[in-house]
Amino acid sequence: MTVFKKIFIILTGITVLSSCQSSPQPSVIPAIQKPVLATHNLPIIGEVEPIYFPPMKTPVSARIDTGAEQSSLDADNIKYFERDGEKWISFDLINRESGERYNFKKEIERHTNIKRIHLTEKRPVVKMDVKFGDETFTANFSLAKRDKFEYQALIGRNILTGRAIVDTSIANTLH
Repeated sequence: MTVFKKIFIILTGITVLSSCQSSPQPSVIPAIQKPVLATHNLPIIGEVEPIYFPPMKTPVSARIDTGAEQSSLDADNIKYFERDGEKWISFDLINRESGERYNFKKEIERHTNIKRIHLTEKRPVVKMDVKFGDETFTANFSLAKRDKFEYQALIGRNILTGRAIVDTSIANTLH
């Protein structure tokens, strides 16, 4: 490279740098943002709540699980059958605390795969009427034999979303 090219490159660099320094930079002072608190009127519920399945008169204890996408229900005496060409299921729900028993017959909505540590379990999903606090509505529940679990029902995000905020330090807030 010739001396003239080197001088030209140096002078060009100095010109560019000086033009950058001469343009005024606006001073930006970051604003301190106050945290935005969500406003809602959702009830705060605990980690375990009483849930009713009409027409049953007594509630079952349900574990509230924000990590579960789908709700699940303890089902005894499960029998599959067909009605008008559709797949149905018959099962008993037995309240472990009161002894109340009711036999439900429901159309199977679909099957879902529940992943466990070492296996995947295929479960039927049915629509159940459920009384959750003061609200009664229909929601999907997968059916399983939950006698090895402490709670007869598990309430997942399919019911919790938009209905409640969960505080795991409390329990039995619903009536």
